[in-house]
Amino acid sequence: MADVEIRTFTADDADAVLSVILPIQREEFGIDITADEQPDLRVIPDFYQSGKGQFWVALKDGAIVGTVGLKDIGNNQAALRKMFVSAEVRGSEHGVAARLLDRLFAHARDVGLTDIFLGTTDKFVAAHRFYEKNGFSEIAKSALPRAFPLMAVDSKFYRYKVG
Repeated sequence: MADVEIRTFTADDADAVLSVILPIQREEFGIDITADEQPDLRVIPDFYQSGKGQFWVALKDGAIVGTVGLKDIGNNQAALRKMFVSAEVRGSEHGVAARLLDRLFAHARDVGLTDIFLGTTDKFVAAHRFYEKNGFSEIAKSALPRAFPLMAVDSKFYRYKVG
């Protein structure tokens, strides 16, 4: 685990972030989506790194192998988005997802967030277990704040109470 570094996104990371996320979405999970259909990935500093939000990358041997974004949606609430970890570094032996989430939780506490919401697809069963194991509770779509950025593929929703 010590060979993985978690740091905030910089503009130089943009292409590498896409090269991690798109193959997971398209090839592993069969979601027919393009970079153009995810404009937030073209403007990460504006979309995620504003207000109480942030975007982190995980690096192994200098290459980006994981991502997670936190979008400020107002009212001391945020949306967890774009949590992806390359297949070769998934699992507890690498701890990449857990370390990304730990960094996100620490940031959320530091900036005074009260709730983190997320939406995911029914297909990401391993992700559902991961979120539930890490303190997220499944909620109905109707329980989401009005400002939550819904994605067309989202069909399952979670909430984490910070603190």
